[in-house]
Amino acid sequence: MTEDQLDRIDRNILSALGSDGRLSMSELAAKVGLSKTPVQARVKRLEKDGIIRGYQAIVDRERMG
Repeated sequence: MTEDQLDRIDRNILSALGSDGRLSMSELAAKVGLSKTPVQARVKRLEKDGIIRGYQAIVDRERMG
């Protein structure tokens, strides 16, 4: 899948996860206006196709000490 093949909903999913990668599927579904099942399928497809390559924590090293 290329970037040109992403529809508006895929882009909204990516935007929401980019802002908060810890959203539950229910929260993500509410944000993009779909039910949980199709959102799960889309996220799985985006992961499989390498559009979503992973999830990470951003650590503040100064606060770690």
